[in-house]
Amino acid sequence: MFGFSIFTISTAVAKDLQTILICRFFGGFFGACPLAVVAAVFSDMFDNRTRGTAITVFSMAVFTGPLLAPFIGGYIVESHLGWRWTMYIPSFMGFLAFFLDLTFLEETYPPVILISKASELRRRTGNFAIHAKLEEVEIDFKELVNKNFSRPMRLLFGEPIVTALSVYMAFIYGLLYLFLTAYPFVFRGVHGFNAGQSGLAFFGMITGQLIAGVTVLLQQPWYLRKLKANNGVPIPEWRLPSVIAGGIFFAAGIFWFGWSGYRRDIHWIVPALSGLFTGFGLMSIFLQALNYLVDAYLMFAASAIAGNTFLRSLCGAGFPLFASYMFNGMGIQYASTLLGAVAAVLAPIPVIFYVWGHKIRAKSAYAPTFAAPADEPEEEEEGSSEEFANGHSNEKPPSVAALDASIPRTSGNKAENAV
Repeated sequence: MFGFSIFTISTAVAKDLQTILICRFFGGFFGACPLAVVAAVFSDMFDNRTRGTAITVFSMAVFTGPLLAPFIGGYIVESHLGWRWTMYIPSFMGFLAFFLDLTFLEETYPPVILISKASELRRRTGNFAIHAKLEEVEIDFKELVNKNFSRPMRLLFGEPIVTALSVYMAFIYGLLYLFLTAYPFVFRGVHGFNAGQSGLAFFGMITGQLIAGVTVLLQQPWYLRKLKANNGVPIPEWRLPSVIAGGIFFAAGIFWFGWSGYRRDIHWIVPALSGLFTGFGLMSIFLQALNYLVDAYLMFAASAIAGNTFLRSLCGAGFPLFASYMFNGMGIQYASTLLGAVAAVLAPIPVIFYVWGHKIRAKSAYAPTFAAPADEPEEEEEGSSEEFANGHSNEKPPSVAALDASIPRTSGNKAENAV
């Protein structure tokens, strides 16, 4: 957050385009870190009963922010403050988040917590034989590259589930930012709104996203009953019905937007209301697809989400670059028809995984094999993941208490009582 804030405020004071481009690049580089690790943090902090709720709240904030920006930024740019304050404000918020992280954010990864505990015991007892198991592991550059770059790319391009869902999520994520260009074409170009008024049209999408988030939260009791009936073992495919429904609403909303927004004699409220469908579909797809990836690749959720975030970020940055050429060249209605057709083609992806996902995961070297639902008994297969073969729980990563036994102790040592 500190790096993001520094380069964002540098953008605000930039004197030329080259400086803006360089600072925006590094601002995005540092700003991507929280998005890349959030899945791993949630996997550490929450179990299968509560993880979905946490991801829902997080995702609602992630998707609402970009849609509020045109409304807020539009009025700022038109005021005496000018465009530079659209950079100053995020930098101030970033510094605030950095301060809050330093003050309140604690480590969530159990092995690292155990290292800190062992270090504290060494300091208090003077017994330097006390150590955590992870401290015995020597990490070299090759291993760092494997865990932080190679593995996410192997999952992204080698796992059918991660590949297909990442393509789908990258497309809808790219459209989220493409709409930031498409909406001004309709509401400024066709209906003559100013920048601030054009931003108000995004409240249709915001409302749709909030409805989707509330809908997912209301489904939690149903999910918890299914989880309890299956002895606490999650079946990732339980997350997919919302993704399937969201795909239908999302594609329909794009067609609605395009064919109601290209003519001035159609009231502006009609294309604005299409945001209810696109917002609802976008949020439903993203929320439960993200939950599905986390449930399907528990111990490797961070790598799966890192690969997913990499592809999504490319589309989020790239789609706005061709949006204006596309809508200018093809027209609002035909450009939207093309995008809606692509959304309709991608919509069956969650249906495929809902039907055959468990068979695909059974062949994976990274996804643990879960027991079948209680109402659909099936012969249980042994998970192929090395971590799960070594006894890790498929419900939640091992706790600090469970890992505590890895600290070697000498019988009678004071550290034994301290632990």
